[in-house]
Amino acid sequence: MSSSPHEPHNEFEPQDAVEAVVPVIPIVLPLVGGVLMFLLAFIAIYMA
Repeated sequence: MSSSPHEPHNEFEPQDAVEAVVPVIPIVLPLVGGVLMFLLAFIAIYMA
């Protein structure tokens, strides 16, 4: 069955990687910051 030129195309549009990550940034950024501060404090206490 051939497609006629008047039928809508159901082509897959690739999702941009940046647009996929942006909604998660407000959750991930504070968590990573907290883990980084914990690790830095642990290193400072261990070195003292």
